Amino acid sequence: MIIGIGSDLCDIRRIEKSLERHAERFTHRLFTETERAKAEGRAHRAATYAKRFAAKEACAKALGTGIRRGVFWKDMGVVNLPSGAPTMALTGGAAERLKAITPAGHRAVIHLTITDDHPWAQAFIVIEALPEAGT
Repeated sequence: MIIGIGSDLCDIRRIEKSLERHAERFTHRLFTETERAKAEGRAHRAATYAKRFAAKEACAKALGTGIRRGVFWKDMGVVNLPSGAPTMALTGGAAERLKAITPAGHRAVIHLTITDDHPWAQAFIVIEALPEAGT
């Protein structure tokens, strides 16, 4: 069953300006160490950051909170599954919110797709609750 859906569109140029103006202050405030390592190793780092920014916004929407009520930017991080597919790793308030919206006897799975086509980056998230094995 679907327990959350979120989407976001981000202007890559806006992220480029934030990187120019605030550099590490911006990246360390919003992005996890894993996300920063991925972006800093890319030729189009602003697009990489913009996709991750959009994913965080989409995730916060899917959780039903936005970036408030104990859910912070670095509580949500884009990570890759062994297949290479992106998903979200949640900690802190975001993990607590996910637990709260997941029905008893179920486990949450976060499906994420991210894309960019300059000047836009886009993310779409579906949070699915799957029955636990044996229920």
